[in-house]
Amino acid sequence: MDRDYELEKLKKENAQLRQELEELKSKVNGGSFSRGERQKSGMVKKALNGKLMSRPPFGYKIENGKLVPAENFREVEEIFEEFLNSNISLRKLARKHRLSVNGLKKILRNFTYLGKIKFNNQIHEGNHKPILSSTLFNHVQNKLEKMKSPKSS
Repeated sequence: MDRDYELEKLKKENAQLRQELEELKSKVNGGSFSRGERQKSGMVKKALNGKLMSRPPFGYKIENGKLVPAENFREVEEIFEEFLNSNISLRKLARKHRLSVNGLKKILRNFTYLGKIKFNNQIHEGNHKPILSSTLFNHVQNKLEKMKSPKSS
């Protein structure tokens, strides 16, 4: 599991480095970025610096321009623990926490709770405090994956 995760992480870093190299080649060769390319480049740079590009996820708030745990941050851990340690359906768990099923799934898959930022299908180290342990998060990801894949006989 950890080896596969590390391999995936290295592949993503490699893809990111290739993208940055192509951008540099373009600059060197006199190519100019369009407004959209400059904007995306700025957003990638922001993500590389651990900054969030969207509104704060459930359990966080923005204070003085930084992402910090909100008053309800413990509810995030409760959701993860309850999902992992009980056989409650996603629908019942979502209803219990006044969320939609899709909203609940978004929470359960959100890397922000690990202190990371996901942007452009790449995961970067964030500069905010994690709410969850990587162990709890990874166990929940495994359970979600098992729910998705058909059972083999």
